[in-house]
Amino acid sequence: MRDLDLTTKLDLALLFGRLSFAPLFLISAYYKVMNWPAIVNTLTTQGAPVPLLGGNLAIAAEVIFPILLILGVQTRLACFGLIAYTLGTMIIGHRFWDFTGGAYVTQLIAFFKNLALCGGLLALAYAGPGRHALQPRP
Repeated sequence: MRDLDLTTKLDLALLFGRLSFAPLFLISAYYKVMNWPAIVNTLTTQGAPVPLLGGNLAIAAEVIFPILLILGVQTRLACFGLIAYTLGTMIIGHRFWDFTGGAYVTQLIAFFKNLALCGGLLALAYAGPGRHALQPRP
């Protein structure tokens, strides 16, 4: 990589960044679809408002926004959509403050992992998709 200029390196890093977020969300959507009643039951147990709608919105967010990231289309919208979705999962699904013992630690780590995802998505939203995108940054 020593021979590549800084702009080329940045564009490759942005491509890698866009592509690295997608599998996490797409795999999660797949398992929600394959275990459909379970996600609604989980959301109901967690006290989510309108669990049926929430489950459908979760799947839509986990499919549509990552595809936009992969393609490099509406990257900022996709990032902010995934940030909003991830913040929602943190509040509804990873309330570490409601747990003790090992469950507390598991939820605490999941909560802050999601916060880190939001930070990465925020950086990507402002950096743009790079040149290797269907809608490259100007």
